[in-house]
Amino acid sequence: MKYNLDKLKKVELRDVWPHEALDFTKWLSEEPSLSMLSSAVGIELELIETESSVGSFNVDIYAQEAGTGRKVIIENQLEDTNHDHLGKVITYAAGKGAEVVIWVVARARDEHRQAIEWLNQHTDSDFGFFLVEIELWSIGDSLPAPRFNVVEQPNEWTKAIKLSEGLSETERIKLSYWTKYREVAQATPEFLKVFNPQKPSKDHWTTLRCGTSAYHIALLIDTQHGRIGIEFYAPDDKEIGHKAIDNASLFEERLGLASTPFDAKKASGLRFYKDGCKIKGNEGAWSGFISEQLKWAIVMKKLIAELGL
Repeated sequence: MKYNLDKLKKVELRDVWPHEALDFTKWLSEEPSLSMLSSAVGIELELIETESSVGSFNVDIYAQEAGTGRKVIIENQLEDTNHDHLGKVITYAAGKGAEVVIWVVARARDEHRQAIEWLNQHTDSDFGFFLVEIELWSIGDSLPAPRFNVVEQPNEWTKAIKLSEGLSETERIKLSYWTKYREVAQATPEFLKVFNPQKPSKDHWTTLRCGTSAYHIALLIDTQHGRIGIEFYAPDDKEIGHKAIDNASLFEERLGLASTPFDAKKASGLRFYKDGCKIKGNEGAWSGFISEQLKWAIVMKKLIAELGL
């Protein structure tokens, strides 16, 4: 049997993006490019601005993590890493009060890879440093395709251990649950096609962005009452929140759960819980709970699209 195959060819970055600021930064700051970087680093990024002022300097891309508002700086370097840019990313992070630093480069030199690894090992759980190589590849006469390779990143397990040291028992349980959630989510391709799971936290919820700031989906756990849940949350758009509430019966039908509408001073939406899901001391059941929540999220996202929210 004959197979018609071709070789991958590496494309020079400067052939596509001659100017780092005018071409590459502009490309990376737009969609779907920013979403591609989001998927690579596991953080859903929302653009704030490009060429953002830091004293007499400018950071290439200033962004935030969707759902948490954590500030993110992205520094681009279409060449081998150097000490000058390493100093820049630290200076810009301090100037912007950023908790996440993403350094996108053509090639990471060993000494700078080690420097980023050291920063991740010696900063607390609130901070994360990513060193990411960008490549371009084509097959035959195809258009070049970008690929992000994460060279260094925060060790979530180590960071979680550090974070858990100052937490209460209940907060540690929540952190452990969402750590397991991210593990299960990352192994569920159907879920990853739609959502980008957030890093673990000590909260009773984790946010799933839907491509808009008008609303989001949140997965919930209630350690006190032994239940898991999901909600449609509109932080300050009453029209969207009320439309969801008006369609509560349809949400209930699709999810197979009873809804609890909420309409606070600013936020509004629908909340759903499933009882009989003990969290504390029941770690063996967590994967099953989480798998069910992932299915709910996919169903809810599909219904949201059908309703035109």
